[in-house]
Amino acid sequence: MGAFDYIKDPAEIYALSFERVRAATSLARFSPELAEVVIRVVHACGMPDAADDILASPEAAAQAITALAGGAPVLADCAMVASGITKRFLHPDTSITMTLYDEATPARAKALGTTRSAAAVEDWRRDIGGAVVAIGNAPTALFHLLEKIDDGWPKPAVILAFPVGFVGAAESKAALAERDDLDFITLSGTRGGSAMASAAVNAAALLAQKPRDEVSS
Repeated sequence: MGAFDYIKDPAEIYALSFERVRAATSLARFSPELAEVVIRVVHACGMPDAADDILASPEAAAQAITALAGGAPVLADCAMVASGITKRFLHPDTSITMTLYDEATPARAKALGTTRSAAAVEDWRRDIGGAVVAIGNAPTALFHLLEKIDDGWPKPAVILAFPVGFVGAAESKAALAERDDLDFITLSGTRGGSAMASAAVNAAALLAQKPRDEVSS
């Protein structure tokens, strides 16, 4: 069998990938900043039609960019989201918190009668105010976060919500999309995943490095 004819240069692959995403994706309804987030989300999943299901509050992209530019913490619901965030894109002061595997989480989940993902959210209380939340796995984490905010927790700067699956994913994202007191970017329906959530963080972090007029041009 002979050698395959394929692109091998990393820079060319990177540039061509995003060129093709832009060509295949309908971006007209998004602001320039939100469009850049959507592009990276589509790039992460390989599905241009995912852009049609993106829902976002009017200031969500700007809020994410401003928060990350100022070194706000990122709170992730699972290890895959945390691992997918490109650390070199972040402000030096930005921390990434993922509490799913904390020692106390299983016992807390049992006491609360919920999943470990939801119980892990309890440990976000100290950092949640002004944070960037990235959820790419568990609908229960998103539901529990909304419940805690309703109980009086400080609000995050933005919630990047991409829980995936057939039990609670669509419903949790719909509950978030109904809120007018929170900034969010989400993908309606059952689709989602850690790659999309971390891609949304990476997009905002990259935009945070650029002058705002450069993004809007």
